[in-house]
Amino acid sequence: MSDQPSTKNERIGVLAAALSSTFGGMAAAVTRYVIDDVDPITLAAFRFGIGFLLLLPLALLARSRWPKGRDWIGVTSLGFLFFAFFFVVYNISLSHTTAARGTLALSTLPLMTMAVAALLGSESMTARKTLGVLIAMTGVAAALLSGLASAPEGAWRGDLLMIGATLCMAFYTVWSQAVIARSSPLGFVTASMGIGAGALAVIAAATGGFAVAGTFGAPQWSAILYLALFGGAAAFYLWVFGLQRASATRVSNTLTINPVAAALLATILLGEPIGLNLVFGIAAVFLGIWIASTESRRPVGPGP
Repeated sequence: MSDQPSTKNERIGVLAAALSSTFGGMAAAVTRYVIDDVDPITLAAFRFGIGFLLLLPLALLARSRWPKGRDWIGVTSLGFLFFAFFFVVYNISLSHTTAARGTLALSTLPLMTMAVAALLGSESMTARKTLGVLIAMTGVAAALLSGLASAPEGAWRGDLLMIGATLCMAFYTVWSQAVIARSSPLGFVTASMGIGAGALAVIAAATGGFAVAGTFGAPQWSAILYLALFGGAAAFYLWVFGLQRASATRVSNTLTINPVAAALLATILLGEPIGLNLVFGIAAVFLGIWIASTESRRPVGPGP
């Protein structure tokens, strides 16, 4: 009987993470939908600028612990790395490849994080973890290569950009752990999102990027509001909520939902096909994550 409350909390946490991954996957399809109407920097500035304004009241109401002292140096650097650099590359990637292919590459994040943690000396890379990483990466590579014939021209550029962006996010995930431990997940995410969004807003304003808003109609504004509310504030809040209630292993496994949600919505919005190669790739990622993560548990960073 004593295990029931923790089991219930774990299930709630996994459901929250699954919903976060669903929102994140759908955000890729929405990004593909709107990326031809706005440049990658301005789109990221809208997404996380509005997202920050939505998260800030939640963080204040929850009395989240904010970073202190020298930790603000790390928060600033990580905010630039993730919410500015990573998502600009993410947006550029999705201007070349499909939502399903892009999110399939992104779903390897837990495995790349394990590899980066081993490289930085914060976690050992065992034979089992290595096997999981190799299975997932081989499956993703095979799925992307076999689907090139039906992909947009030059999709391989977007695929490579997303793989590079995922590696960047893996470094962010590992480096952020110490700062999060000294503050709080929600406080850290809100602070780093605000810093990244601020940098993007300055660049967008200086380059005249915000002027495009005058040409937006209902479809473009609906897409941006979705990205800010669900792909930004809600997705990151739910991910943090999940990590506070469930094991990092179970939370990270929900990332396999990302390409499924992306592919389904992209089929409706953009007519992008769902091929057997995508199903194979998702299965390989899920198997790789399961093999690598069932040996030991480690924290996974605050991002869907």
